[in-house]
Amino acid sequence: MLVAYSANAQTPDADAAFRQQVNAFLDEWHDDAAHANYRYFDKIAKEGVYIGTDKSERWVRDDFKAWAKPYFDKHKAWTFHAIKRNVAFSDDKSFIWFDEQLNTQMGICQASGVIRNTKDGLKIEHYQLSLTVPNPLVPQIQKEISDFDARQAHQ
Repeated sequence: MLVAYSANAQTPDADAAFRQQVNAFLDEWHDDAAHANYRYFDKIAKEGVYIGTDKSERWVRDDFKAWAKPYFDKHKAWTFHAIKRNVAFSDDKSFIWFDEQLNTQMGICQASGVIRNTKDGLKIEHYQLSLTVPNPLVPQIQKEISDFDARQAHQ
């Protein structure tokens, strides 16, 4: 697990409590998506970036919200459950970085992100979601991606 160390760190109990707060925030964020609750987007900073699994998927918050609107309006967004998560933070707890492994409808995914601790609470500044690919399958999948890209270029 990643751990934040500091020369002037607070007590281990304070660090553990803050880490628990961050975990609860991220679990609630994922739960908001699972229930297509629009407050999901309020947890992302105004200029926050979400990078999805497709190479075309890089959105700032409001563009991501517009893309996701049809799913949220139908109450059928996505469900991510954290299997494990590592959380670290700056000495002053103003910046938090994390990585997590998720159980999703796409199978096991991995993600990483950066959160800023603001006067308005925690805000996701950057989140990147990735599919997990076993290393022995990379050549086969890379070929399929290359073939797909070639077909797209010829359309």
